[in-house]
Amino acid sequence: MGLGPMAGVYWYDGVWSSEEPKMIGPMDHCFWLGSVIFDGSRSITGWAPDLDRHCARAVRSALTMGMKPTKTAAEIEALCREGIRRMGPEATLYIRPMFFIRKGLGASRPDPDSTDFCLSLYDAPLPGWVGFSAMVVPFRRPATDMAPTDAKAACLYPNGARATAWAVERGHDMAVLCDAAGNVAEFASSNLWIAKDGVAITPAVNHTFLNGITRQRVIGLLRAAGVPVEERTIRPEELDTADEVFSTGNYAKVQPCTRINGRDVPVGPVATKARDLYFDWMRSQPRVVETAAQAAE
Repeated sequence: MGLGPMAGVYWYDGVWSSEEPKMIGPMDHCFWLGSVIFDGSRSITGWAPDLDRHCARAVRSALTMGMKPTKTAAEIEALCREGIRRMGPEATLYIRPMFFIRKGLGASRPDPDSTDFCLSLYDAPLPGWVGFSAMVVPFRRPATDMAPTDAKAACLYPNGARATAWAVERGHDMAVLCDAAGNVAEFASSNLWIAKDGVAITPAVNHTFLNGITRQRVIGLLRAAGVPVEERTIRPEELDTADEVFSTGNYAKVQPCTRINGRDVPVGPVATKARDLYFDWMRSQPRVVETAAQAAE
């Protein structure tokens, strides 16, 4: 996801702006020691699926990182809804609330009382239903005693970035990371699924990867539609015999992986069903903001 110039609105310290606010300096704890959490939600032409759950997770992540959140989940959601209305009913947005630490206690320990907050909403079209390629890489997700894996912490993402760079250098779009035990954990920036004989299979939550909100939503939707879902250990070699491979995540929602470890994989019925179910469910929810034509539907 590139972050060059784009239309957006930003909230910081009680003020909305169409320009990115300048908030931190080189002595701020978050700048040099990475005490930052964020969450990612979406607004898609007026719908904001699971916005409340994303806002609640932002607060939980902040608490996990030893911060003192300065906004409640309800307050963050209200700000997000105001930002969506400011961007208009036709916009497809990425929504990013963030908590960060300004000061340290001593050389490195963060000062919870210096927790600050900002919110960004900006244009981010959904990727097309075109698929991507991926490969297993020699980088792993850390265990819970190695990193703050139960938070959506910014410090976790450089490892995924270097893993993806490694895969891209070898002709693939995305990396598959294993956990410390050598089992499949996730794609570098989304949850991983395979399908075999009509069964949807995704790694069981072991707290080495984020239990994605879109992942949870898709599990429920598939099961309600009668599609068997297994949450279990996936060995890397299972990727080489899977009928389908696909991802779930906030940014792209559901995406097929059409080439894994150099093997072509078809876009199959389970991934297609997951995508259709997700967007059907989204469209069944109330919009945050509507055009006149939408309101008349």
